[in-house]
Amino acid sequence: MQEDFLHYIWKHKSFDTSLLKTTKGESIAIANLGQHNHNAGPDFFNAQISIANQLWAGNVEIHIKSSDWYVHNHEVDRAYDNVILHVVWEHDTEIFRKDNSEIPTLELKHYVDKSLVNNYQKLMQSKSWINCETSFSEVDDFSLNNWLERLYIERLERKSEEIQYLLNSSHNNWEAVLFKMLTKNFGLKVNGESFLSLAHSFKFSIVRKLQKDILDLEALFFGQAKLLNDDVQEAYYLNLQKRYQFLKQKFKLTHQGVLPLQFFRLRPSNFPTVRLSQLAMLYNVNTSLFSEIITAKTKEDVYNLFNIETSEFWKSHYTFSKKSKTSKKALSKSFIDLLIINTIIPLQFSYAKVQGKPIEDHVFDFMKQMNAEKNSIVSKFLDLKPIEKTALTSQALLQLKQNYCDKNKCLQCAIGNRLIVKY
Repeated sequence: MQEDFLHYIWKHKSFDTSLLKTTKGESIAIANLGQHNHNAGPDFFNAQISIANQLWAGNVEIHIKSSDWYVHNHEVDRAYDNVILHVVWEHDTEIFRKDNSEIPTLELKHYVDKSLVNNYQKLMQSKSWINCETSFSEVDDFSLNNWLERLYIERLERKSEEIQYLLNSSHNNWEAVLFKMLTKNFGLKVNGESFLSLAHSFKFSIVRKLQKDILDLEALFFGQAKLLNDDVQEAYYLNLQKRYQFLKQKFKLTHQGVLPLQFFRLRPSNFPTVRLSQLAMLYNVNTSLFSEIITAKTKEDVYNLFNIETSEFWKSHYTFSKKSKTSKKALSKSFIDLLIINTIIPLQFSYAKVQGKPIEDHVFDFMKQMNAEKNSIVSKFLDLKPIEKTALTSQALLQLKQNYCDKNKCLQCAIGNRLIVKY
């Protein structure tokens, strides 16, 4: 038995309330269960409860055993002076406030259906990949789809907090936020943080000033990434070195805080050299990138916008020093899909939120155009139950696994709730 389960029972009124009595035999009638408090202090605030026909307004504290009141030193804590009812699973001692007045106690185990307790214990004692692995398929599609949509919005809300941080550090410049997000995601998982540190190392206004010259942009990106410090006798490389030295003096650039880049175990098409050239080309050919991204409604809109490739040198190179077979190095649709999922939709959501405009329906429509991401977590969920394979689903399932399943938060999960009641 866990206190979280008792909180769940109380919050959802999952017990027989018709003939409640205190441990002293006094009648209890609940007018208002109170507001669940997730911070320090009593568990439920502002409850309204009649005890022996006397209406009380105050707080409710919940414990497994009555004696836990003293284990947690509540008797000397003024924050608990206004507790009007102590709700416990097992009553093993009388409890008193700081002024020695006795607090009425409700022993909950006499009023809870045993099947509810058994269902909860069955769920929480599972040793599977997720607690509900053997019964996940039993959840009806309507409940599951509603919960997945809520989970996806929850994930967007978390990402919007990160975007708000970037916005604050960029002095409310949305174009700068877009640049930092795009740069990070061009680095993918391996170089994402390194690329982001690069984007943080200079002001976005410099990108604006250099935007019309692809070589200047590449010199800025490669130079800040510390890729122009070698002795390479190649005209293109020497040109970038010369340009970067000029930019470094002009804009007082520094490498401080820029994290090293990784090439190891990357496919050549994902080498940071290739990705930085593509990023430079994106800003070279799109002078109104932010406004076009914010107004994009379909994945085709974004595909057209990101229909770019590297500069000429990189069509026959993956590194500065070694020539390779000539090939077109354009952004693939699968790569652009990741940008839509991780940059464009979160940015549209956050921007609309700041503007006070509703956007949920647009987000759902957009994400349902995208195929589900391929990873082990999504695959395992899909093995448990057939689910619509969209990007909205895959993002929601990641949120579910990372923030509920892995943390045993079945009582806060709509799926867990359904199964506890249904078993």
